[in-house]
Amino acid sequence: MFLRSNIQTVLGLIPKEKLGFCHSHEHLFIAPGKSEKVNPALRIDDLGRTVEELKMYKNLGGQSIVDAQPVGCGRMAEYLAESSEKAHVHIIASTGFHKMIFYDEDHWIKNINEDKLADIFIHELEKGMFTDGDYKAPEKAISSKAGIIKTASDSEGITDEYKKLFLAAARASRCTGFCILSHTEMGKHALEQIELFVKEGVNPDSIIICHLDRDLSDMGYHRAVAETGVFMEYDTIGRFKYHSDLEEAKFIVEMVESGFENKILLGLDTTRERLLSYGGSIGLGYIKQKFIPLLLELGITQEMIEKFTIINPSEALAKRSETV
Repeated sequence: MFLRSNIQTVLGLIPKEKLGFCHSHEHLFIAPGKSEKVNPALRIDDLGRTVEELKMYKNLGGQSIVDAQPVGCGRMAEYLAESSEKAHVHIIASTGFHKMIFYDEDHWIKNINEDKLADIFIHELEKGMFTDGDYKAPEKAISSKAGIIKTASDSEGITDEYKKLFLAAARASRCTGFCILSHTEMGKHALEQIELFVKEGVNPDSIIICHLDRDLSDMGYHRAVAETGVFMEYDTIGRFKYHSDLEEAKFIVEMVESGFENKILLGLDTTRERLLSYGGSIGLGYIKQKFIPLLLELGITQEMIEKFTIINPSEALAKRSETV
């Protein structure tokens, strides 16, 4: 039997009841480096601007945010802690890994074995995060801890290059009780990811599948993923190159009508181009100001909105602990 009670933020544990309104997938900081070379919008490195953005979010009623940038991939751990303290917003940081395109060929994450990878992830969850992604310099670790394990595969799924990383993440989740936040490329290979995690002993309700809503053409696929028991993170809101908000909202209505209201999470998957404080287009207030009113117009109740943004995230993010 398992108990879920606390969520680990960069400033310490909080009872899950204190999480409040939560975006379940954002990027608050990404340091200059390989990610920026792949896409210049993937540089978010100004403490003052991010704090300004978080304060705007706080003033609109936002209370918590999951930052999905993992160790060794431009995560700015000290800034996450400092911005949380200054803006009074709970931030849940990520350990784990991203797509291999975001790492140089000689990066340690590509060249160490599964056991060492699991040790690094567990250290970040239980002892503190490594700064600059340098696990070889434990003296540089800070006391702030990660509270979620990020994983990712690309369009080819879990290739041999990714398998050791997924196995290490599964072990870290199983050993610590923290959940997995898993990137899918355009929503593909979600069932493959879930199958691996479950086979390795991860409970489906400790898995959050991201970016499924990049493609809204196959409702049956979304239902099949939801039926496994994982959480469904819809984070393509305000991303009009994929589809309109109305299409997204109508799809969520269909998922609710299919009985999955207890599994839906929301986010914006922000980049520099989407944060107002960096001169971007929508800002962290967009779900509150624009998308929730649209859901309400389509018949989604306030009670359901609270499930998507408060209750479901608090269940998904809470650490699992075994009870007698």
